[in-house]
Amino acid sequence: MTDVLTAPAPTAAAEPARAGGVWRVLASQLSVHSGAAVATTLFPLAGAAGVVSMRLVIGAALMVAVGRPRLRGYTRRQWLLVGVFGAVLAGMNLAFYAAIARMPIGPVVTLEVLGPLTLSVATARSRVAWLWALLALAGVVLLGGGGLDQLDPIGVGYAFLAGTAWAGYIMLSARTGASFPKRDGLTLAMLVAAALALPAGLLLAGGALLDPRVLLLGAAVAVLSSVLPYTFELAALRRLPTSTFALLMSLGPAIAALAGFVMLGQALHPAQIAAIGLVVTASAGVVLWKGRGPAVTD
Repeated sequence: MTDVLTAPAPTAAAEPARAGGVWRVLASQLSVHSGAAVATTLFPLAGAAGVVSMRLVIGAALMVAVGRPRLRGYTRRQWLLVGVFGAVLAGMNLAFYAAIARMPIGPVVTLEVLGPLTLSVATARSRVAWLWALLALAGVVLLGGGGLDQLDPIGVGYAFLAGTAWAGYIMLSARTGASFPKRDGLTLAMLVAAALALPAGLLLAGGALLDPRVLLLGAAVAVLSSVLPYTFELAALRRLPTSTFALLMSLGPAIAALAGFVMLGQALHPAQIAAIGLVVTASAGVVLWKGRGPAVTD
């Protein structure tokens, strides 16, 4: 990837493309967390497992229709990779939705992002990166002290589990992308995730999944949380250095808190807002510090 700090100044022709990449990343984040906010309105009707199953089934169907992945010619090792990736996708979504069913979206995403942050720190090979980790830890401590009545212990556990799965998703996504043409690996993994989540959704939600209102809102969640972000992020990565993309993605907790406040009225204590700011700063700091190394190209 091109180093965001040491790369030469972009030409005038590159500026519109870079600006387009920036707004696409921000639109992706806003779409994802807006989808999570819509999903919470469905929990009383279909439960977290039911919403996850609808999101994954509808999202996988749309990705298959658009991408038309090849189903033959893969090795057993490739199918095993798809199976593990799909299981991680299903677990990540189930844990995240179980967490936002118990806690406001902003704190959940703040705790969840610690998974990718830990992965970044562990791969940074720098003592300075651990200072950013300590800053993130301070944010978590502050988050816990800023209104314990809003932080359900089980919800916290689900958020950490989702973050762990997210770190696994990042590693498996890279391996899958290198092992399959186009986005076939991701699409096939989505099919596996949908197949794994659907039984739990049917068991816990039952006939509620056939309610027209639930189906309509479930389709909206799938589009907002899967289809649009996938489209925006793919386009953004063609316009931005990977480091810039990662830096913008670190704004996720702040955007999630904004979506929760605007769409659901989930107000946060000042200490919780400060905690989210610390975790966002730590995430951005790790990305920027990595960018100080020798420049490489995609």
